[in-house]
Amino acid sequence: MQRWRGLEDIPQDWGRSVVTIGSYDGVHRGHQLIIGRTVERARELGVPSVVVTFDPHPSEVVRPGSHPPLLAPHHRRAELMGELGVDALLILPFTLEFSRLSPADFIVKVLVDKLHARAVIEGPNFRFGHKAAGDVTVLADLGVTYDYEVEVVDLYVTGEAGGGAPFSSTLTRRLVAEGDVAGAAEILGRPHRVEGVVVRGAQRGRELGFPTANVETLPHTAIPADGVYAGWLTAAGERMPAAISVGTNPQFEGTERTVEAYAIDRVGLDLYGLHVMVDFLAYVRGQRTFESIEALLEAIGDDVKRSRALTEEHDA
Repeated sequence: MQRWRGLEDIPQDWGRSVVTIGSYDGVHRGHQLIIGRTVERARELGVPSVVVTFDPHPSEVVRPGSHPPLLAPHHRRAELMGELGVDALLILPFTLEFSRLSPADFIVKVLVDKLHARAVIEGPNFRFGHKAAGDVTVLADLGVTYDYEVEVVDLYVTGEAGGGAPFSSTLTRRLVAEGDVAGAAEILGRPHRVEGVVVRGAQRGRELGFPTANVETLPHTAIPADGVYAGWLTAAGERMPAAISVGTNPQFEGTERTVEAYAIDRVGLDLYGLHVMVDFLAYVRGQRTFESIEALLEAIGDDVKRSRALTEEHDA
């Protein structure tokens, strides 16, 4: 998959293409339907498929300080889009000047002059241009002028976790924030992932016999609610069942919120300085303090036992 950052990166001889535009944070199941249809339509027309997205998130530029928690960094989104068969990913630097483009100017600048859109695929709630003045109706009307077709992918709704609401990144973020990682996975189509570099912490886990990887997460990452979770820790290409702790470690009067993963049944791991991935499968229990270190150790042992069983059941 080709990756471009900015309109100037698009090859001069780029021909016609099928395009979809959006933030696509998380590349959840709703996004997968739209992107999948983009790829399918491109193949029908014999042209490349292109996803257009933005960095930073438009809300941060329009309303500074309002950057939403991110379900996936751009490199992860690119990886997921590549798996869906996308031919090219265009990341547009989103600036205040860019945000002021009218819907028509946006279409001409991006879709017509640079990507030579043959077709544009979007969801029904797609908005674009200054103050989000453009919608799919405006997009289609401009398509008559600029010779591209528009296809709108129908809304699909979530199951029990989402209460029948449409697939959305906003809903997914809420479920993650509430600790409902199983519900978030239902929308994402995979476990929610947090990643970053392993750094040195207080090393209390090591002292207690359960050494953890203290993950310095990427900026704006969507972190699950405080608690203990079952999931996986992936380091240097190896995926290992893990018991994951999120929180401030109140047992030792901690104040800094951390994500720590214990690789179950693994001894002698040295992960410091490595970029790792933590995938959240299921909520195990809330964060709390215990009457004694012995009670804490008993609880951790139970956390590990439950996490082992949950990951084994999932992989069975």
